[in-house]
Amino acid sequence: MLIEVIEMLTERQLLILEAIIQEYTTVGKPVGSKSLGEQLPMQVSSATIRNEMVALEHLGFINKEHSSSGRVPTLKGYRYYIDNLVKPDVVNQEQLEDIRSSFGNNFYKIDEIVAESARILSDMTNYTAIAFKPETKNIKFQGFKVLPVGNQQLMMMLVTSDGNIESQLFNVPRGLGGDEIEAVIRVINDRIVGLPLDQVIERLHETIPLLLHYVRRPVGFLDIFGNILERSAREQFFVSGKLNLLNFVGEADVNQIKDLYSLIERSEDISNLIGNSSGTIQVKIGDELTNSSLSNYSLISTTYDVAQHGQGLIALLGPTNMPYSKMIGLVQTFQEELARKLLDYYSFYDD
Repeated sequence: MLIEVIEMLTERQLLILEAIIQEYTTVGKPVGSKSLGEQLPMQVSSATIRNEMVALEHLGFINKEHSSSGRVPTLKGYRYYIDNLVKPDVVNQEQLEDIRSSFGNNFYKIDEIVAESARILSDMTNYTAIAFKPETKNIKFQGFKVLPVGNQQLMMMLVTSDGNIESQLFNVPRGLGGDEIEAVIRVINDRIVGLPLDQVIERLHETIPLLLHYVRRPVGFLDIFGNILERSAREQFFVSGKLNLLNFVGEADVNQIKDLYSLIERSEDISNLIGNSSGTIQVKIGDELTNSSLSNYSLISTTYDVAQHGQGLIALLGPTNMPYSKMIGLVQTFQEELARKLLDYYSFYDD
């Protein structure tokens, strides 16, 4: 089908379609033949441009908002432009220095770096940015602590090699004293510190006979530990610029506003929205997105590679009429700069 479409469009029609989309995504107003003639790299009469616009309209790439207006791109037009015509902008040196400067702070956790990347990208675009942490398969268990908080309660804390700390309160069983608790902490740390997270639970269950010397019911104790571990290993993402989504919704559409805001609060919905990505830039438009509330939005996403530490993902959610060349160029830059910053972080803490 794509081959047939390419054959149907002449070189002049391709130039006109590209010019319409570029002007509309920059100005946000329907494009007329007069302004279009000033942008084309060739001299073409207004009458010829109008005829070509009619042809593009019949093919479904553009349409009129009303009878006397200029043309605006359709979803089909955007899709064709992105697949065949778009040329990502190169981020200028000033913007690149701003990005690197923002990443130049001292970070103590992977979470801080990934969250900062979403904030910077959102601030630079006024859209909603989403960043997923790298996979956790190479993250290791680094330490385990228990702190008394009063009222027969303790705080269990788990520390991982990416600087993440997870904790949970639990009630101290009757008859369990401080010496027993200290012994349990020693056993757990001696047996599992340095292990990858996916091996920790198996090793812990192997230590149950040893733990029976100190705790009558170690399984319950390990269940709490498992809950903390699961939270630490869970896929985590950060969203910045949530309210920016609402800038592209009609004021009267209260239900859409509610749907959009709840969408970006749920991990499962975010994962479904982005789907599987790869190192290449992917762009989903309108009805290609999983949620009907996003019919006027587009999503640009890509993975970033942190060598043996796995892959993460970064995405930008904004209006369908976003300036794609600029936004794709920015996402590509963040793909490189975020990976670079995380590699620096890992090399520092691995040393």
